[in-house]
Amino acid sequence: MTNIPETGRTPRVQIRLVIIQILVLSLLGTLGARLWYLQVRNGAEYAKEASGNHVQQVVQPAVRGEILDARGVPIADNETRLVVSASRTDLLKMKDDGKAVLTKLAGVLGMKPQDVMGKVRLCDAKTPQPCWNGSPYQPIPITDEATPRQALQIRERSEDFPGITAEPEAVRRYPAPGDANTAQVLGYLSPVTDDEIQKAKDTDSPYLRSDMVGRSGLERQYDKVLRGKAGVTRYEVDNLGRVLGKAKSDSAEPGSNLVTSIDARVQRVAEYELDTAMKTARNQFDKITGEKYKADSGAVIVMEAKTGRIVAMASAPTYDPNVWVGGISAKDYQQLTGKDSDYPLLNRAIQGQSAPGSTFKVVSTAAAIQAGYDFDGHYPCTSSYSVGGQVFKNFEGENFGPISLGRALEVSCDTVFYGLADNEWKKDGGINPKKGQPKDWFFKTAHQFGLGKPTGIDLPNEVSGRVPDRQWKQDYWKANKDAWCKTGKKDGDYVARIAYENCLEGNKMREGDEINYSIGQGDTLLTPIQEATIYGAISNGGTLWNPTIGKAIISPDGKSVTEIKPKSHGRLPIDAKTRDVMDEALAGVVTRGTAAWKFGGWPQDKIPLHAKTGTAEVYGKQTTSWLATYSKDYAVVMTIAQAGTGSGASGEAVHHIYDALYGVQKDGSIDKGKALLPTPQQGLPKIRPDGSIEAQKIQKYDPNADQATGQDQQGTPTDNPSATVPSPTASNRRTTRRSARPEKRRRILA
Repeated sequence: MTNIPETGRTPRVQIRLVIIQILVLSLLGTLGARLWYLQVRNGAEYAKEASGNHVQQVVQPAVRGEILDARGVPIADNETRLVVSASRTDLLKMKDDGKAVLTKLAGVLGMKPQDVMGKVRLCDAKTPQPCWNGSPYQPIPITDEATPRQALQIRERSEDFPGITAEPEAVRRYPAPGDANTAQVLGYLSPVTDDEIQKAKDTDSPYLRSDMVGRSGLERQYDKVLRGKAGVTRYEVDNLGRVLGKAKSDSAEPGSNLVTSIDARVQRVAEYELDTAMKTARNQFDKITGEKYKADSGAVIVMEAKTGRIVAMASAPTYDPNVWVGGISAKDYQQLTGKDSDYPLLNRAIQGQSAPGSTFKVVSTAAAIQAGYDFDGHYPCTSSYSVGGQVFKNFEGENFGPISLGRALEVSCDTVFYGLADNEWKKDGGINPKKGQPKDWFFKTAHQFGLGKPTGIDLPNEVSGRVPDRQWKQDYWKANKDAWCKTGKKDGDYVARIAYENCLEGNKMREGDEINYSIGQGDTLLTPIQEATIYGAISNGGTLWNPTIGKAIISPDGKSVTEIKPKSHGRLPIDAKTRDVMDEALAGVVTRGTAAWKFGGWPQDKIPLHAKTGTAEVYGKQTTSWLATYSKDYAVVMTIAQAGTGSGASGEAVHHIYDALYGVQKDGSIDKGKALLPTPQQGLPKIRPDGSIEAQKIQKYDPNADQATGQDQQGTPTDNPSATVPSPTASNRRTTRRSARPEKRRRILA
């Protein structure tokens, strides 16, 4: 019989009780330690966070800094409007997610209910515009065009419009139709997103949920200095939301102002002339197909040759940047991004790249000289050049006989450059060169000209263009070999045959590749800003400047001025002698070469102009027009896609731009009083004692007259008359002013 203690507990039960006691004591010890950690060790921190639950923030948005032209004229500023906004957080607390309130609001604002509801839905991959791509906790603007009466209705009947506010706010304002558009250069704003808030929270420029940020152009490039710092007032409230007192207040700090090198008057001229040139080209016929040119896109740049500062930059098609203010509508968004829009959001001056055609021959000329060829030597300009059964023709089959490199530039003789490039290809070992043997002067020189990489302009998303050298061909072949081998056919159509050849030897520098490359065809791609940089460098003696638009950042009070100095990224690989003979040849393009028929009557003896025309072939499309020019002060480059020849499509427009810059009249005389910018703008606009910037007046311009009327917009005589032009939508157009051309002339085209 087992002995049982008087307590009735067996040893096994006692062991279990001990274990339970140990567990209970351990749990009590852990709980105590945790309480000590929360209340003693981190008590102050949690108390601070707890008090924050009773603090509400009221944000006062900062006034965004203005963007000004070189004369102080605002090209992006602010105006006060009545903005009606909706709190999505408050709306979602309602049983119907706020649909009834938004429907009632639509009636007050004269909008469709579905449009109002579309404004407050959040953007995602499946949600089309309009939608809200900002923070879901930030009040969402419904309209920034509310009338005082509408705002009063909303505020007086606040119980009918829970979650809806109507307040005066400073909103962005861009040039109105009729002014300098500058859309792609300026960019636009949109609300900050939660991801951006998180990424910037530990930086020296964090975002608030109320912030609008730059999405493209100068608005994005200089967003940090333009944005300023929003003011935040913190109020202590009880659990019912009643204000107990003010905890802390930080005043709003307005953004700084950005002075640019853009001249709004010249910008209007550039936009007008580009638009007119494109419309004119659409009435011209392609000689080969008999179809009218499409002239569907283009760009023009006016740049200071000695500094790289941009005086004007226009891209077409363009758009009104004001459509983004207050949230873009579905209709406007479709017009900007749809397949039939021609993508007006692209800045084709820095993002449009195409074969440069004969404007590339200045690079090929420099390459030939570096390779040891004599500039004044005699090179056969025949009507065609044959290689292995393939015939490369000169433009329109012209034959000028033995000519110098200078004359080859003037008349844009393709076959001279075919021969030079072919000789160098053979010297480099042909299609199978030995390792380390190729000198590749034609490709090396292009890189020395700064091609194949961005110029460094102070605008976002600049593309690099392309120099199709041996390394590029190897990389491109690796990426596309499988597709080429799959689709290529030896006896197929043109595209299939090319794919077949590329499959076999697309990584090798073939004879035809280098021949095409020498005249800016084949796989070569340049942007207008790269062209402007090159021709500006030839003008200034060889310095390759980083193009810049920002000129100075001025604090709101005007006391701090930070100038943005021009920077160089190298020099042209030519000596002074070579530069001078090329300069003389490019002047000959204007007086007796491919551009002469468009520059008749120009005062060349007083203001020497230099130019190079280009007509680039694009497979499946009409030819692209290029015209690159410079004077001692400026480089002006224009390109129009699917518009024909360089001089034919762009010559007259570029001529008119120089007319406006220098005040050249119909008879070739110069009226300095009517010149927009006979020399580049010096210094900065005047800053008043209160920090505001003094803007010069904009004068009227009659495109059918010589230049300016010499009166301001109110008709008051001015001390320094100058000119502007109407917007591209104006109905009047400048008449043809060239009478110095001979009736029978030999038309030389590039």
